[in-house]
Amino acid sequence: MESESSLLSVLGPWAWWIAAAAFAILELLAPGVFFIWLAAAAAGVGLVMLIASPPVAVQIALFSVLAVGAVWGSRRFLTKHPIESDRPLLNLRAEGYVGQVFTLEQAIHNGRGKVRIGDTLWLAQGPELAAGSAVRVVSADGNILIVEAA
Repeated sequence: MESESSLLSVLGPWAWWIAAAAFAILELLAPGVFFIWLAAAAAGVGLVMLIASPPVAVQIALFSVLAVGAVWGSRRFLTKHPIESDRPLLNLRAEGYVGQVFTLEQAIHNGRGKVRIGDTLWLAQGPELAAGSAVRVVSADGNILIVEAA
């Protein structure tokens, strides 16, 4: 622990600027939005270090408080103001086909058949229908399309 303390003492604000850059790079590499708040907290301590030279324990405590505050504040803000997507069904591909009409590639027999959408065959569930019949997707159950005769 002593080597870490001396490193923070020797580098001064540069230690926090380097930490902020490292957290920002981690944010680019990792999924989600978390490390950016740690980067902001480290940059905040770096700014404080430009004005004053608090002891290492105070620097670490300030970083902890700023990091927890930034994460808590962003979570609270995003809970009240969620980010709206222009493609809300991007990861729910089957849901995006609801309401559309397709042609059965394989007949629905015993409640199951297949529908070709683009270059992919999707499992279809619905009433007994012959291959080549037009079907409308009424809902999706996972990646199974629930269809009815169109």
